[in-house]
Amino acid sequence: MSPARPRGFWLFKTEPSVFSYADLEAAPGRRTGWNGVRNYQVRNWLRDTVAVGDGVLLYHSSAEPTGIAGLARVSAAARPDPTQFDPRSPGYDPASTRAEPRWYEVEVEAVAALPQVLTLAELRAAPELATLAVLQHGQRLSILPVTPAEWLAILQRAGVREPRRKSGARP
Repeated sequence: MSPARPRGFWLFKTEPSVFSYADLEAAPGRRTGWNGVRNYQVRNWLRDTVAVGDGVLLYHSSAEPTGIAGLARVSAAARPDPTQFDPRSPGYDPASTRAEPRWYEVEVEAVAALPQVLTLAELRAAPELATLAVLQHGQRLSILPVTPAEWLAILQRAGVREPRRKSGARP
């Protein structure tokens, strides 16, 4: 039996005009498939590394203000992204087949909205977040890893505690 994998942490970017943290909270069961990703590095993370129970910072990009709007959790493991098979979807990929899917999604579940968006300027001003991937020059990926220390520093800066899960609840 292999040792348990440590919990991972991620920053998922979204444009709130397309899908916001409030939209996640309003989704059935406060959950949705995180689909439409069309970058191979991010696809590999979704397929191979992101796991049920991992923490997610939902980051509003192309917004005013830009920043972290809420906390989420990965609630279901990687599965083929259904948008790749739908010719009406902007994520349609005619080269992808159900037998050999190219793109993956995970399901995310809303945990808590931040009292106010933790802005990009506030993140940049925090010395303990100097290595946060989203702050690095030229970083354009829609999903980025976050270290456990960065996760805790962001929660502290936002003035929130991650709610504990109820006994017997899914991770």
